[in-house]
Amino acid sequence: MATMKNLKIKTGVCKRLMKELQSYQSEADKECIKAKNMRRSHADPFDIKQQEHVVAESCLTISNCRKRLETALATLEAAVVDAEAQSTAGESEELSAASELIAQVKPLFIA
Repeated sequence: MATMKNLKIKTGVCKRLMKELQSYQSEADKECIKAKNMRRSHADPFDIKQQEHVVAESCLTISNCRKRLETALATLEAAVVDAEAQSTAGESEELSAASELIAQVKPLFIA
């Protein structure tokens, strides 16, 4: 029982981090477009530099979030292995949800 609860928590962590990563990526895209538009419109050089700093910070945040997601994915995979080893009644709802999430997240780290 504790294993399934642990699996559910780890699945939730992985889902949250995946949503965070998507949010940070969309924010970085918006900020990058804003910086390009500022350069194109010949805005004040200081403002352009500040906007480029915002873009750089967004990229660092994405990198940090990817590392956390990678760690959470490894932890979730280990929890799935443990749950499968201890599960006697076949596949539970939590186990199938975790397996589906692993299948969704893994392609992000293949490239």
